Amino acid sequence: MAIFINKDTKVIVQGMTGSEGTKHTGRMLKYGTNIVGGVTPGKGGQSVEIEGKVLPVFNSVAEAIAATGANASVVFVPPKFAKGAVMDAIDAALPLVVVITEGIPVHDTAVFYAHAVAKGTTRIVGPNCPGLISPGLSNIGIIPGDITGPGRIGLVSKSGTLTYQMMYELRDFGFSTAVGIGGDPIIGTTHIDCLKAFQDDPDTDAIVMIGEIGGDAEERAAAFIASYLTKPVVGYVAGFTAPEGKTMGHAGAIVSGSSGTAEAKKVALEAAGVKVGKTPSETAALMRAILNG
Repeated sequence: MAIFINKDTKVIVQGMTGSEGTKHTGRMLKYGTNIVGGVTPGKGGQSVEIEGKVLPVFNSVAEAIAATGANASVVFVPPKFAKGAVMDAIDAALPLVVVITEGIPVHDTAVFYAHAVAKGTTRIVGPNCPGLISPGLSNIGIIPGDITGPGRIGLVSKSGTLTYQMMYELRDFGFSTAVGIGGDPIIGTTHIDCLKAFQDDPDTDAIVMIGEIGGDAEERAAAFIASYLTKPVVGYVAGFTAPEGKTMGHAGAIVSGSSGTAEAKKVALEAAGVKVGKTPSETAALMRAILNG
């Protein structure tokens, strides 16, 4: 009952020995995520104890995979070193890399994203994202684990905090997987990638899609929904009151002229049969009505 991750996912934490890495490793372990080690170049051979579990530290992702059988990583590495960390994971053919780091230069993201596409073996989620959670199975990133339980709604969102709010508002129904894809101009996993996975997942019955102003990702998602999806989708687009030309929080959330406005995205989604709320609570109510039949 999940996409991308499940209870068997073996996770390494890149940057585990740093303050953020240590803190969130503890949170993930408490949730039950199967964390098997960490990677910090220069600290290979050491180990750290977090939440009562002794975790080995490796110099590279390839070493970590060889020793632990890891098949996913989560990156808590400062922006300056994030590209090197992600490239290391891609070169080791790690299937899933979740990049939490905010503030990575767009050029760096372009380089590692292009490298991932060329190699064809690694899915990147993020950067600048909260990660993903399959409630009751695994939690990779910084999403609070106690705001919802397992259920049959799939959620894909550009915004971390709106992810949390939607999970909380629909907690009585629960979620198969919630994916925070991040709000940077270049991201590894898109709305469309998640929509396709949820459509193909037999344990997901309905989908919530949260977008925001800037770019045309939501319009492209609307075209995909119209051509591929049979499951009901409700949507929310953050930024209805955003002024033109001003970057709003996320590096990719900027309206240029008539392109990328919340209203344009709402129109495109509604034309594809998506019910769009004007607020997160209204969006949750639309989903509630669908699930209650």
